[in-house]
Amino acid sequence: MSVRELVVLGTASQVPTRHRNHNGYVLLWDGQGIMFDPGEGTQRQMLRAGVAAHDLHRICVTHFHGDHSLGLAGVIQRINLDRVPHPVTAHYPASGEHFFERLRYATAYRETVRLAQAPVAADGPLAVTPSYTLDAVKLSHPVESYGYRVTEPDGRRMLPRLLAEHGIAGPDVGRLQKEGRLGGVTLDEVSEVRRGQRFAFVMDTRLCDGVHALAEGCDMLVIESTFLDEDEQLATDHGHLTAGQAARVAAGAGVRHLVLTHFSQRYPDPSAYERQARAAGFDGELTIARDLTRVPLPKRT
Repeated sequence: MSVRELVVLGTASQVPTRHRNHNGYVLLWDGQGIMFDPGEGTQRQMLRAGVAAHDLHRICVTHFHGDHSLGLAGVIQRINLDRVPHPVTAHYPASGEHFFERLRYATAYRETVRLAQAPVAADGPLAVTPSYTLDAVKLSHPVESYGYRVTEPDGRRMLPRLLAEHGIAGPDVGRLQKEGRLGGVTLDEVSEVRRGQRFAFVMDTRLCDGVHALAEGCDMLVIESTFLDEDEQLATDHGHLTAGQAARVAAGAGVRHLVLTHFSQRYPDPSAYERQARAAGFDGELTIARDLTRVPLPKRT
């Protein structure tokens, strides 16, 4: 059975607190691990959360502010120390290539793993695998920043009533799924489209077209809510979102599960984020992210 869940390693914004590590997130998706924004302390948080270097296949950095990228050096060295047996690919804004190079080679170590560098220079697909397509979309922040979206290919859901009407059962169902036709019966006649799951990761940004494009129709949206609504002007000035803004985006996009994260140290009470998200009209599943928690993707409808 495939596992699809978000592992939250850290939820702080620029300044960590006693209870919030710097950013760090891992999406586990059918045996593939995609790490997003490894901030300072990510390697230790991985240990505490039960995430191994062997679990990682991609690293996606939204932008090169320290709370989103200073953990890269340790994570990359751990991947090499543990001799991860598969290639790992790193995605990050192309304008920050020099930052990535500095972090990758911050200290001496022995390289044992093929780490592919795949910088992002424009909106569009970054990788296509049998299990998902990974896309990047530009956001609005004082430095170049991209959000990421993981989309499963659409599949087919078999309809038992129609299968029975055509006398198809047992191994014949599998043959029909594989070949698309069995006798005079096509796959379309006994099935319907099952929309693939969709996940988006939106970090430091003001409201912009990219935020809405990433969120559209997502089963899970992980999105920054650095500020509370009373500080909306401050959020805009610094290139961030408020809890209410993030929730309104999610409500308008039909998001099923909203995960708010990237909290400013000025707000010690996380329940305020939930109150403002609900007041903004989001009525789906809501998680106020906490360090070292696991959040499963919603079941398919």
